[in-house]
Amino acid sequence: MRSTRRLPRASAMLTLACAIMLTASSATAQDKIPVNSLDDLPRHTYTIPGTASELLASDEQFAALAFQVRADIKADLEKYDIRDASTLQGFYGVLMSLDMLDGRFDEALAYVPLMRDLEDKQAAKLMTGLVTESIAEAHAQAGGDDARYRQIFAALLFARVGALPWDIVGDSVEERLGGARIRTENLILGIVLNRIDPIVEQTGGELGADLARGLVGMRAMLEIHLPLRDEQIAVYQAVVDRNRVEKQDIWQARSVTLSAGRDLTPVVVAIWDSGIDADLFPGVLFINPDETLDGTDTDDNGFVDDVHGIAFDLHSHRISDLLHPLDDMDADVEIVAGHMKGFSDLQAAVNSKEAAEVMQFMGGIEPEQVRSFIEDFGLFGNYAHGTHVAGIAAEGNPFIRILTCRLTLSYKMLPETPTLSGAHTDAAATYDTIEYFAEHDTRIVNMSWGGNRQGIEAALEANGAGGTPEQRAELARKIFRIWRDALYDAMASAPDILFVTSAGNADSDVEFDEMIPSGFDLPNLLVVGAVDQAGDPTSFTSFGSTVDVYANGFEVESYIPGGTRMKLSGTSQASPNVVNLAAKMLAIDPTLTPTRIIELIEKGADRTEGDHPMLLINPKRTLKLVEDAPLTPRD
Repeated sequence: MRSTRRLPRASAMLTLACAIMLTASSATAQDKIPVNSLDDLPRHTYTIPGTASELLASDEQFAALAFQVRADIKADLEKYDIRDASTLQGFYGVLMSLDMLDGRFDEALAYVPLMRDLEDKQAAKLMTGLVTESIAEAHAQAGGDDARYRQIFAALLFARVGALPWDIVGDSVEERLGGARIRTENLILGIVLNRIDPIVEQTGGELGADLARGLVGMRAMLEIHLPLRDEQIAVYQAVVDRNRVEKQDIWQARSVTLSAGRDLTPVVVAIWDSGIDADLFPGVLFINPDETLDGTDTDDNGFVDDVHGIAFDLHSHRISDLLHPLDDMDADVEIVAGHMKGFSDLQAAVNSKEAAEVMQFMGGIEPEQVRSFIEDFGLFGNYAHGTHVAGIAAEGNPFIRILTCRLTLSYKMLPETPTLSGAHTDAAATYDTIEYFAEHDTRIVNMSWGGNRQGIEAALEANGAGGTPEQRAELARKIFRIWRDALYDAMASAPDILFVTSAGNADSDVEFDEMIPSGFDLPNLLVVGAVDQAGDPTSFTSFGSTVDVYANGFEVESYIPGGTRMKLSGTSQASPNVVNLAAKMLAIDPTLTPTRIIELIEKGADRTEGDHPMLLINPKRTLKLVEDAPLTPRD
């Protein structure tokens, strides 16, 4: 379980695409090949003559790639019955970008209503296509005058964004403002130089479809969007300044703090994550009474010094350090921590000192520095993630007993090569981990991570491994099945443990993407999506029929190692909010089974209105249900 896992919020570099209405398809849906998962889509590869960096700068090379990408997407739309909204939006977006790069703005505009119709989230539906529409109209009016073009674009975008209901789109506008502030030409060129160029070298000049479509998006960003960066920043900032009122926080009124003076039951909760700074949780740590911190395996269970939990390295070998080290960090840790806070502040349109510093840094970054910057950021994210999650799970509950299980995640821009032997080692570690939980009376496990088959296939491609695209896909399936089956079987074999996992931050269907564990359907599993402080769905939260409830995952404050408190966003933060509730339920009534906990959480939740209703957890109401019910023997 290495390169397949996703942790904090991860943003993909634009896969953009084309309008099916322009393909004039003669095939009916019944004639097409059904697509039920990402794995059902065909594999396309593209051979380029040099590096990706050279291609991005060459009109001739890019035109050849663009022609092939366009033809393949249109052929797939003609041949396959694709019903997954995210996939269709991606295809339409790529073709829309290609039309804009060719100056065919009328054709590009045809995809905007198609993409809007596929969007379920109200804010995203309202915001989709506004920049494209403003660019197209400004081009038509400006008559080739660049200064006039920029002026008209800014006026049109301000009119469109400013007319939208702020209470619905406010978070999205703030996120776009933050993204525009940090997105620079050198950042994009640095990603190509440090990630895509090495992959092209490994594969002998071969690009997979995802990377090729990504290059289309980058070219569109460099040629169309970045030249209007200042105008977009000014528009979004003006709309924020005119409208900004903090949304009402619904969560504080719903929260419950358990008094330490009550006669309640301690509850062992495992934080299966990237590690924890145990010094921050005195009095609420799990303690293995049979182990001693002496550098040996005192209790002869195969784990050294597992007083507060267990840990595995990147290759699933047992280690004793419960917190990810920072030995490989290039920059000063305080600088990287400041960057993380700055990015979080930019996302929320907070004009802090850290936000200003990170903008200044991004403005001066050179392409050659991007790799070090991104890897330092990823390393610090791994270092901080587990502690942040644990702090959310433990808030207001003196009866929680935190058991740490550290998994180690790669923070490198280029992943290691997945192998069958590595998958079997990962599977064995998965069984050992859940067996350890069961042996130590763990009642709840938080899993703010996930992965899928596509991630394995992409890692094989990045290393030029696995043979032909078809052979690579088959090897990825085998590796994925080993991990998936082990995780599913191990969780199913522990029916007395409630597993809680984050849905993911890809704004996509977890079942179509084959995400695990969020795509599992188990009676002892709760899958959690993210909403903001007002209960509105976040732009990033994934979704699907296996997603059970939603909790606050926007700007959630908790600890990072060393004791600093920081606000972070993601379904990683939503999941431990549900764990927090479940642990309090068990402290009050330790006889509750996982299925009963899920039943009460859903019964106490607030159901939203609309075409796609959600269940928002309501801790106060659910805990009242627990308090009012008589204790019953456990099943």
